[in-house]
Amino acid sequence: MNESTTPPVKMPGGDAIQPRPILWLITLVAVCLSLFQLYSAGIQTLGLFYQRSIHLALIMMLAFLMFPVFGAKHKRGPVGAVIDVIFFAGAVITGGYLVLYLDEIINRAGFWTQTDIWVAMIATVTVLEASRRAVGLGMTIIGLLAIGYAFAGPRGELPWLTQFLPGILEHRGYTLERVAGQLYLGQEGIFGLPMGVAATYIFTFVLFGAFLESTGAGKFFIDLAYAATGRQRGGPAKAAVLASAGMGSISGSAIANVVTTGAFTIPLMKRLGYRPHQAGGIEAAASTGGQITPPLMGAGAFLIAEYTKMPYLEVVKVSILPAIMYFATVYLFVHIIALKQGMQGMTRAELPQVRDVMRSGWHFLLPLAVLIWLLAISLSPTRVGFYAILTIVLVAVLRYTYWFFFIAPQQGQHVTADKVRETIRAGLLKLVESLELGARNAVAVSMACAVAGIIVGVVGLTGLGLKFSSMMLAFSGGNIVLALLMVLLASLVLGMGLPVTASYIVLIVLVGPALTNEFGIPLLIAHLVVFWYSQDSNVTPPIALAGFAGAAIAGSKPMETSFQAWKFAKGLYLIPLFMVFNPEIIVGGPVLLVIWNAVIAIAALLSFAASLEGYLFTRMMWPTRILLATATVGVFYPSPMTEVAGVVVIALLVTGNWLSHRRSATAVEH
Repeated sequence: MNESTTPPVKMPGGDAIQPRPILWLITLVAVCLSLFQLYSAGIQTLGLFYQRSIHLALIMMLAFLMFPVFGAKHKRGPVGAVIDVIFFAGAVITGGYLVLYLDEIINRAGFWTQTDIWVAMIATVTVLEASRRAVGLGMTIIGLLAIGYAFAGPRGELPWLTQFLPGILEHRGYTLERVAGQLYLGQEGIFGLPMGVAATYIFTFVLFGAFLESTGAGKFFIDLAYAATGRQRGGPAKAAVLASAGMGSISGSAIANVVTTGAFTIPLMKRLGYRPHQAGGIEAAASTGGQITPPLMGAGAFLIAEYTKMPYLEVVKVSILPAIMYFATVYLFVHIIALKQGMQGMTRAELPQVRDVMRSGWHFLLPLAVLIWLLAISLSPTRVGFYAILTIVLVAVLRYTYWFFFIAPQQGQHVTADKVRETIRAGLLKLVESLELGARNAVAVSMACAVAGIIVGVVGLTGLGLKFSSMMLAFSGGNIVLALLMVLLASLVLGMGLPVTASYIVLIVLVGPALTNEFGIPLLIAHLVVFWYSQDSNVTPPIALAGFAGAAIAGSKPMETSFQAWKFAKGLYLIPLFMVFNPEIIVGGPVLLVIWNAVIAIAALLSFAASLEGYLFTRMMWPTRILLATATVGVFYPSPMTEVAGVVVIALLVTGNWLSHRRSATAVEH
C-alpha cells in the first residue's frame, strides 16, 4: 500500500484520499463480495458458517481498504499502510480459518485448541477495529464494554470490575478462552443471527437498491412525487414526504434518503417559503419514515421475521398501516405549515407531468412488482432479492437496447460496430459500478451486525437479558407506560453510539423478554415498538444524524433543524404506544374494530399536529390547543369510554375550527 508510486485519487462519496491501486482493489473486493452474495442467494445455498464467515471476511477487507486507520482526512503513510495490512490479514484469517477447519472445529465440540483461541482473539479484535472505521467509535466502545462485563466476576479474567457493578448485574465471570469461544466459535456471537441476516437478506436487498439507484430509479420516484403533489400548497414538502416513502423501499439508510431526495426537495421547499431549518427537518423526518416503510423497512423487516419466527410477508403486511399513519402525520404537519404561512403550490410549467414521468420510467415499477409478487407466493426473501436484481438488470438492458436500435437511428445516430462495442463496454462498467455500490453500502450495516453479535453473545453468556428485565420491572413499578418510556430513553442513549439496526438488536435482546413476559405485550408488537423507537436517533437531538444531513443541505443550524425533525417525527413515538394499547391494528381482530382503531388513531395524530402548530383550518386559541392535546391523550388511554370521549372532543373542536374558518372567509368576501 505504498502511495509514492501513484497519484492519489479522491474516493467518490467520501473524504478519503486513496491511491489508484487501492481504488482498483476496493472495486475488485466489492465486486467479488457482490458476486459471491448473488451466487449464494440464487444458485447454490451455502452452510451457515461458510456463508457468514466468507461474507464477514470480505466485508472487513473492504472496510480496511475504504477507511484508513487514521481517518479519511489523513493519508495512510508507511505506518498506516503497515497497520492496514495487518488488519487486512486479520480479516482473511477470520473467515479463512472457519472455512478451512470447520469440520474439525465442530468435532471438537467445545474442547478448543490453543490455535482456536488465538484465531478467536484475532477475529474479535479485527471486528472491533473494522467497526470503529466503518460505523464509529461508539459501536466499538459498547462492544468492548460488553466483553469487559463478561470478564467481570470472581471467576473471570477481571474480577476487580465486580466492585463497579450493581448487585443485580453481578455474575460468576468468564475466562478468556470461554469468552473467545463464545464470540467466534459458537452460533450466538459474531456469527449469530444478526450476521446471518446481514449476510443474506440485508445484503441482497441493499444490492437491489444499488441497482435501482444506478439505473435512475431515485429520480423517477422524486419526479413522480412532484408530479402528484407539486401544485398543492407546500407541494415540494409534500413531494419530499412521498418521495422519501418511495425511496424508503429501496434505501437502507435514513441519511442516504436525506441526501438523495433532499438534494432536490430542500432547495424547492426553501424557495416556496419554508424556513431552512423547517425544510431540513421535514426531509429528515420523512426520510426516517422510509426506514419503517414496507417492503424493506431498512433491515428491520428481516430481523423482526427472524427473531419472531414469523413469515417475512406477515411482518410486511402488518407494518403497512403504521407506516401510512406515520407519513400522514408528517404530511399533516407540512400542510398545516403551508396554510399558516400562506404558501401556494408550484406552477404547472415548473412541474413534470405524470404522463411524461411514467412514460420515461414506468419500467422501474416492474422490479418492485416482481419483488412483491414473489413475496406473495412465499418465496425466500433472499431468493426474492436475487430475482428482483435479475429483473432490474434485464429491464435496463432491454430498455437501452430498444433505444439504441430503434429510437437513436430516428434521431440521426447510426448503429455501427464501434458504437455497439462502446455501448457494451459502458453497460459492463455500469454493472460493475452497481455491484461495487451495493457492497460499499453494506459495509456499515454488516459491521454493526457483527458487533451486535458480540453484545448478543455476552448477553446470552451472562444472563444479562433476564437481569435487565428484572431491573426494568423494578424501576417501572409494573406500569407499562413508564416501561415504554424507559425503552424510549434507552433507545435514544444507544442511538447516540449505534446505528439503527444495532440499536434495535441490542434493545430487543435486553428489554424484549420483559415487554412480552412481564407486561404481556404480544411478541410482534414488542419487536415493532423497539424497532420504531430505535429510529429516534435519526431525528432526536443532540445526536440526530438525519437532521444533521438535512441541515447540511438546507444551510441551517444543525440543532434547530434537528428540533424541527424531532417535532415532525412525533408519530415515531405515538404510533408504537397506540399499537400497545390497541393491538388489533397489528395482530388483527374484528374488521369493524380494526377500522375504528385506524380511524381514531389518524384523528388523534391530526389533533396532535394541530395542537402543536396551533393551526388547522384557521388559527387556534390556547384553550382549544390544550383541549385537543388532552383529547389526544384520551384516545391513547386504554379505556373504551375515554377513547370515545377523546374522539368526540376532537370532532367537535375540529368542526368548530372549520366553521370559524368559513365565517372568516365569508366576512372577507362581503
